Amino acid sequence: MNDRPSPKVLLRLLTLLTPYRGRLAIAAAALLAASGSVLLLGQGLRLVIDQGFLAADATRLNQTLGVMLAIVSLLAGASALRYYQVSWIGERLAADLRRQVFDHLLELEPAYFESAGRRDRGAAEIASRLTADTSVLQTLFGSSISLALRNLVMLLGAVALMLVTQPWLSALVLIGIPATLLPILWFGRRVRRLSRHSQDRVAELGRYASEALNGIRTVQAFSHEAIDRRDYGERVEQAFATAVVRTQQRAWLTAAAMLAVFAAVGLMLWQGGQAVLAGEISAGELSAFVFYAVLAAGAVATLAEVAGDVQRAAGAAERLLELLDAKPDIRSPDEPAPCLCRCAARSAWSR
Repeated sequence: MNDRPSPKVLLRLLTLLTPYRGRLAIAAAALLAASGSVLLLGQGLRLVIDQGFLAADATRLNQTLGVMLAIVSLLAGASALRYYQVSWIGERLAADLRRQVFDHLLELEPAYFESAGRRDRGAAEIASRLTADTSVLQTLFGSSISLALRNLVMLLGAVALMLVTQPWLSALVLIGIPATLLPILWFGRRVRRLSRHSQDRVAELGRYASEALNGIRTVQAFSHEAIDRRDYGERVEQAFATAVVRTQQRAWLTAAAMLAVFAAVGLMLWQGGQAVLAGEISAGELSAFVFYAVLAAGAVATLAEVAGDVQRAAGAAERLLELLDAKPDIRSPDEPAPCLCRCAARSAWSR
């Protein structure tokens, strides 16, 4: 198995979604409605400031706030519908995949499961694929892909509206977003790598404890308790040290993200404020622009996180498809011969 499975392996799982095309269409429509509602909030913010607060027009302010309330209601309803449909699809996909893999496993010969010395063939390891790996895929199809599509739509919409509002300030933002996200992505990769390492350490703890407890008679018969305590304690400390390093990197990631985001927003406000003072744009347009810029930056960050989820799901899919692709060495004949012993017993019974 490759260290970095190709995300293309996930395409094989799309056939499982075919029976649920109707729900997929409803989820897609809800996703577009929710994303469009978020983008409309930026224009509502512009109208509230320019035609409500600055114009000191109470009637216009009430009308605009009423429209924004309607948009928020649409956003809430569409988001709830999207969440339900996508979560249902993810759970259904995981359930179908578990049944399909389990049904196939029942056709394999016992020797396939008895190679306990091999990590990729032990019965316990295979059982973990039915639970852990399918849960990873459920998260991807029931959450991550939906988040990726929603944020992609909002990114494209936010960039388009920024370009319409203020082209030169948009160029500054489009250059600044990648520069802002570089340290976040760098720390994020380190955190993900350390998280996987930490999970491996915890899994090793479970494996060692399981072996010791399953063989407790042998451990006690040979007075091996002290050695097992020492070895297990060393593994506990190694898991703790890995978790501490991961926590440190996550703390740095949080600090880098906050510093980069607030620095970028401060720069935008300074540049935009100069444009407002010069009369080039209104205060409402500046507020809407900052709103869209924050949306775009958040969308890019979410897409980067989903990319990591896709890579983990590709590994899980590869492990499950490996089970589905396993061919039994022992096959039942297409035309089985009748059992002679059973036929003789029936004959004797009939006499």
